[in-house]
Amino acid sequence: MAKRKRAKKKRNYKPYIIVAAIIVTLGMYIWISYRIKQKEEAARFALYPDFGIELPLGYTIHGIDVSSYQGNIYWPAVAQMHDQDVKIKFAFIKATEGLNNVDKQYKRNWQLAKESNITCGAYHYFLATKSGRLQAQNFINTVKLQPGDLPPVLDVEELYGVRPDSLRSRISSWLRTVEAAYNVKPIIYTSAAFYKNFLGHDFDDYPLWVAHYFVQQQPGVGEDWYFWQHNATGKVNGIRTRVDFNVFSRDSTTFNSMLMH
Repeated sequence: MAKRKRAKKKRNYKPYIIVAAIIVTLGMYIWISYRIKQKEEAARFALYPDFGIELPLGYTIHGIDVSSYQGNIYWPAVAQMHDQDVKIKFAFIKATEGLNNVDKQYKRNWQLAKESNITCGAYHYFLATKSGRLQAQNFINTVKLQPGDLPPVLDVEELYGVRPDSLRSRISSWLRTVEAAYNVKPIIYTSAAFYKNFLGHDFDDYPLWVAHYFVQQQPGVGEDWYFWQHNATGKVNGIRTRVDFNVFSRDSTTFNSMLMH
């Protein structure tokens, strides 16, 4: 008896079409969500015309940092200035540099800023080629902190040809000496790139003040940060030059808890 030929089964493509449609739909959803997130992040800055720059939104505590480069500052005008809901609430003031240098405007800035009820912090510009301990002593001899002041700040920005391990050793010496003198952990100021390239995780226990411009959401460091220097071209009444702008990352309770007691 002759065998019957089997009829060819038609392949059912419907499940494949459904899966493909799901993948395409999911891909479009992810892409649209990403674009929406990008736009939301790009909108996290807003222009404050009186300050002449965009400020990051979502922060309530704004401040500046100054040195002799800004010349004679009229601090009452700084304290009185505001644009919408933003006022200058704190100022980091350069005090010392290297082994012997004292910023020529430090005493004047410190006294007048505090008289204008602006919370003040003093910083030391670090020279990597010099002893960390002796640089710390220059700072200690110059800066007399009181309750209500911000902790001391180490400003480290350049290698000056020094090996990174030698730099870190000298930084540690400065930090230990200053912490022992004031009984508080100093703040480290540096750029996002310098922090990642040369400081790494050696100083994670210290509050970080990071400089990172032209980013639309927050500084690009993996570590937690307290202060963000986000712009160097701000305008403030009472200051003839452009000035650096900063924000504090947390609320007023945390800010007040950082102050000297």
